[in-house]
Order: sequence, then C-alpha cells, then structure tokens
Amino acid sequence: MGSRFPSHQLSNGLYVSGRPEQPKERAPTMGSTAMPYTGGDIKKSGELGKMFDIPSMDGSKSRKSGQLTGAPSRTGSFGGAASHSGPIPNAAARSIYTTSGPVNSGTGSASMKKTNSGPLNKHGEPLKKSSGPQSGGVTRQNSGQIPVLPTTGLITSGPISSGPLNSSGAPRKVSGPLDSMGSMKLQGSAIVHNQAVTTLGQDDYSFRKNFPKTILWSVILIFVMGFIAGGFILGAVHNPILLAVVAILFAGVAALFTWNTCWGRKATTNFIARYPDAELRTAKNGQYVKVSGVVTCGNVPLESSFRRVPRCVYTSTSLYEYRGWDSKPANPTHRRFTWGLRSSERHVVDFYISDFQSGLRALVKTGYGTKVTPYVDESVIIDVNPANKDMSPEFVRWLAERNLSSDDRTMRLKEGYIKEGSTVSVMGVVQRNDNVLMIVPPPEPLTTGCQWSSCIFPASLDGVVLRCEDSSKNDAIPV
Repeated sequence: MGSRFPSHQLSNGLYVSGRPEQPKERAPTMGSTAMPYTGGDIKKSGELGKMFDIPSMDGSKSRKSGQLTGAPSRTGSFGGAASHSGPIPNAAARSIYTTSGPVNSGTGSASMKKTNSGPLNKHGEPLKKSSGPQSGGVTRQNSGQIPVLPTTGLITSGPISSGPLNSSGAPRKVSGPLDSMGSMKLQGSAIVHNQAVTTLGQDDYSFRKNFPKTILWSVILIFVMGFIAGGFILGAVHNPILLAVVAILFAGVAALFTWNTCWGRKATTNFIARYPDAELRTAKNGQYVKVSGVVTCGNVPLESSFRRVPRCVYTSTSLYEYRGWDSKPANPTHRRFTWGLRSSERHVVDFYISDFQSGLRALVKTGYGTKVTPYVDESVIIDVNPANKDMSPEFVRWLAERNLSSDDRTMRLKEGYIKEGSTVSVMGVVQRNDNVLMIVPPPEPLTTGCQWSSCIFPASLDGVVLRCEDSSKNDAIPV
C-alpha cells in the first residue's frame, strides 16, 4: 500500500521522505589564454588587426580569449562553461556569441581548459603551474607569480631591483663581500655618475690665474722695451745706467712674483682665518658670512681613496712625482728638478654644519656641480723611490686600480679629507627657504685685496669656500 507522503531511495539504500532533489546547473566559469608577445606588430595582434582590416599571420582561425568546443546544453555534462549571462537559445547563437577563448567546432560535451594569464616561457607558452585540487574535468592553473610591490606602495614601470640579470631575466643575487678591485670600481663609477657629487679639478689657487693677464703682459712689454733701450744706450754712448736700472727693477718684480707664487696660498688661508665669524641666528638673507662649526654628513657620504676613511664630505688624493735630469715628466708642464702632479682625485658633496655661536644647523650646498674653492690641508701618506717601491702593498694596489705605472719613479702620495665631526670654516651667502637655512655660492667672487704688509697681490675666492686643517692630526667630535 502506497503512502500519501512521497518518498525516494538514496544511493546508499535508505528511503527518505520528499521528492528527489533536482540536479542544479553549475555556475559558468571563465578562462583566458595567454597571448604571446607581438613586438608591436598589428598583424600578430589578433583582434586589434581586425579593427584595421589587416589579416592575421596564420589566417586560419580567429583568436578569442577562451576555448569552447561544441554547443553544450543546459543539462549536459560540463567540463567547463562559457561565460554568458542568461540562456543561449540555440547552437547558432552560441557560435556567434563572444566567449573568452578561441571557438573550435565539434560535438559532444563542452570541455574547457582554464589557462593562466601570467608569465610566458622562452617558447612563448604559458608556464604551467597548478595548485589546489582539480575537479569536474577542469584543469586549473594559477596566474603566475604575484608581483611584490615596493615599500612605498607606488607601482612603477620598471623592476624593483636594479643590476645585472641572470639567464631567466630575474635579478642576479650576489651574496658575500666584494673583492677590493670590484669594490673600488663600483665606488669609482658610482662617484663619477652620481650627480650629487661635485668633482673638482687641480688645486684652485694659482698666482697666474689670480693676477690680471693684461697687467702681466704690459709689465713684460715694458721690461722688453727697457732692455732694448738700455742696450742701445750702452752701445752708443757707453752709459750703462739705464740698463742697470731696468735690470734692478726686473729683478725686484721677478722676486715679487716668485714670493706671491710661493706664499700666496698661505696668505689666502690667513685671510680666511682673520675673516670674522657671523652668527646664523642674526644673519640676513643674501648676506655673505663665514661660519665655523662641526660637520655632519648629508645623504651621500664619501670615502677617502687610499686610507678608506668613511663618512667624509670632502676627499682629496694627489700623487706627485719628482723629475730629475733624465726622468719622465708627470704632466706636460712638469719642469726638471721639481715635483709635478700626476694624478688628482677631489670630490665634495652637500653637508650640514652646526654653528658654534648660535648652535643652528645649516645645509651647505657644495654638491651637484656647485663651484667650490677648498683650502683643505693634505698630509703626506707615503714616499716611494725605486729602492722601496715594493714595501707598501696598499700603494701598489692603489696604483694598479688606476692603471698607473711605478717603474723607477720617485713618488709622493698626499691625502686630505673632511670627515664627519671635523671642525671647518665655510664662507658663502645665507639663503632662507621655507625655514630651511642654507649656505650657497655667492653671485660674484670675493677678493682678498692687496696685503701690503706681506707684499701679497689680491686673490679671488670663487664659490663656496671650505677651510679645514689637516684632519688626520685632529680628533673629530662624535656626532
């Protein structure tokens, strides 16, 4: 006898009340195929080429963004489903329906393969990285490696890391300390190409550069005419007075020029030392001041070339050679029996100075190609002659890194630097910009004037002036 309540039997043999549950239709899934790199060619771009009526490279089939085989029914067996909203009335409509992959005609049940949209391998095919369970005949693949954003959260067009890449295109990871040669080359190239570092030439002080050329050539012309007139009078009337007077005056002028050449730098440093210090608290905008205080490094610290002194704001390394009678010259203007400059490396960057008088801190703008006149004492590091040239391995290494030879030469290496915590004097113009106190180069060079008591001609101080005594003899103040 039948029951008034409907019931049905489960697959395990049990009878339960109620009507059997109708099979539910599975939710449609979407898939996309990875497009190979086209290199900017429209013929390889598929849909983009169709917009301009340009045939595709293969010409056999149109490329869609998914894969659909056959026309699946609503109650059929799905390996995957096309992406649509609402029922598709017939197979013809399905054929023209925009799916997410290339359409291949066929019969039977639908079988969709969901591929990744991540990186491609060297053959242009997507990397097959499967993760998680696979069910329902659908092959699931992940979408490649998840990109790592920078700490700032800003998405840029370039890679996060920089440097050499390996064969697979990933940044090459280097672990462990670099050797001295590689470290030096890396540091040297970084200094040369870093815009924050100002590379200076040779020693800025030169008597011939400071003395006006018009006056110099006028004096030379006057003495030439005087010697000609004195010699003519001596030969005509046998009177040597004019020639003797011209010779005495020439000797005096030559001695004065020689005195300024030898002691002009010392007189300039004395002028800087005598220049009164200003207080930054009361200094006006645009005022030329001299500030003395303790140095603090900025964003780009330097390292000395030979002794590797870290956290410097100014470094100078000079190699001199002595030329004898048959020795090679160090430079084209090197005279015999004198020391000539063979190599010079001088760099300076922006730094901070804390005023001794007011305690304020100012930014000294000496980087980014700023004009700087440094008066920093250098100390003799090493003297080398042909007898002891192999006694210093560090010096031999320093020469080899710069492709300098040491064949039977008498050389002297000097080095100077301003390290963090040193006491310096800075001369420049005060500039206040949004509560930021800076010392910048003046628009016009500062002249020292004639120092009659010392018989010194005027000298010009162009740009920001730095004055520091030998830092190797003074203990720096920790900052």
